[in-house]
Amino acid sequence: MHIEPGYVSTAKIAAANIAATGLLASHALPLLRQPQLILRSLLAALFFSVFMQSFHLAVGPSELHFIGAMPMYLILGFVPTLLGFGIGLALQGLFFEPADLVHLGINTLSLAVPLMLVHHTVGKRFDSLRLRNIMKLDAVFYTGVTAMVGFWLAIGEVATPLADWAAFAIAYAPLVVLEPLITFSLIRLLQPYAASTAMKLCTTLRAG
Repeated sequence: MHIEPGYVSTAKIAAANIAATGLLASHALPLLRQPQLILRSLLAALFFSVFMQSFHLAVGPSELHFIGAMPMYLILGFVPTLLGFGIGLALQGLFFEPADLVHLGINTLSLAVPLMLVHHTVGKRFDSLRLRNIMKLDAVFYTGVTAMVGFWLAIGEVATPLADWAAFAIAYAPLVVLEPLITFSLIRLLQPYAASTAMKLCTTLRAG
């Protein structure tokens, strides 16, 4: 979901940075009323950074990552996951890939917009933690991610063949299959402890 440097003009990068900053700032307001969300956001940033570094592969004009969006969304909540994306990308740029800081706003929007799409559509109708339902969330999210990458390439300064974008989109197919299994397993592992004080503080899970 990373866009490689050189594809998008400086003006569009600046606009993306402003949009990403405004988006994250507007969703950070609940942290003032619910301090536990600060801890969950930091946990989301940590887990996201670990997930990203665990697997990343250059595919055409972008990179394939294990994002871990749905485990974070269903265990830590919407706002922490959204903020965790921005913080995690900043940490990755600072400590691992300084070149990615140029496109921090672009890469943040590439994840934040699909997550918002999930949360405000299928997420609102999410009624149980069954594997089939988790697969629907992942399908919508990764469709959104590949669409966002296509958007940045479409408005970019470098002509990118459709086949290159399609190769990137197809490369995400194994993760769309794998991630729901990881999400489901993590929830099943943690849910028996959902009633504990620590779990109530750190997660949105409820005892089943």
